[in-house]
Amino acid sequence: MPVMFQYVPYGDNGIVIEAGTSISVETHYKIKGLHSVIEGSRELIEGIEEIIPTYTTLMILYNPLRTSYNKLVDSISALEELSLSAVVAPVEILHIPVLYGGEMGPDLEQVAQHNGISAEEVVTIHTEGEYLIYMLGFTPGFPYLGGMSEGIATPRLEMPREKIPAGSVGIAGNQTGIYPIDSPGGWQIIGRTPIKLFDPYREPPVLLKAGQYIRFYGINEAEYNRIKAAVDDNSYVLNISDRKGSE
Repeated sequence: MPVMFQYVPYGDNGIVIEAGTSISVETHYKIKGLHSVIEGSRELIEGIEEIIPTYTTLMILYNPLRTSYNKLVDSISALEELSLSAVVAPVEILHIPVLYGGEMGPDLEQVAQHNGISAEEVVTIHTEGEYLIYMLGFTPGFPYLGGMSEGIATPRLEMPREKIPAGSVGIAGNQTGIYPIDSPGGWQIIGRTPIKLFDPYREPPVLLKAGQYIRFYGINEAEYNRIKAAVDDNSYVLNISDRKGSE
């Protein structure tokens, strides 16, 4: 069997498992398959404390008092072939409403000007895509998405903002994402969603998962306020569908 993964020590309590060198759906599913079989074998593999998927790697953090690097590598590498046929959950699309432009999207016109198109065309292109969530990070629940059209790619702000409101939808380079909490940031903000990606009083607190897809759709101010009120009183039901033709 060809080598599928490379194992690299990470400090004295971690392993980085490399699945490839480029960000791609193929690499993502290699990571997802291995993640699935490791999770399914947690009771049989002693010492694992956390499993963290990224674009091209899977990081394993472990208790060095209960196991060792070499022992874990042996246990995980024995699962590689099984990961090829791992059964994963059906791929979900989360439909995220966004109020584009104006106060909610102060950089929409800048994105349009940079790409030589209208603000309406930016919104059309942004809402046409299905965006794979490769991983979460930066702040709790921040999704790193793949699949954005190069037609709306725009560099980060030269001067980052000190505070970007939670729910802000932005573009940085050829990526798009959503700020789950108020935080500093340098992404070009094109809109805002009333959906809470992170809520410490919700179980689980993080709404999104790696491996899901996001599809954005535009709403007006009245719809934004209505959805926000429903989110605030916990009565809003997010539209989630199965992705046709999913891997």
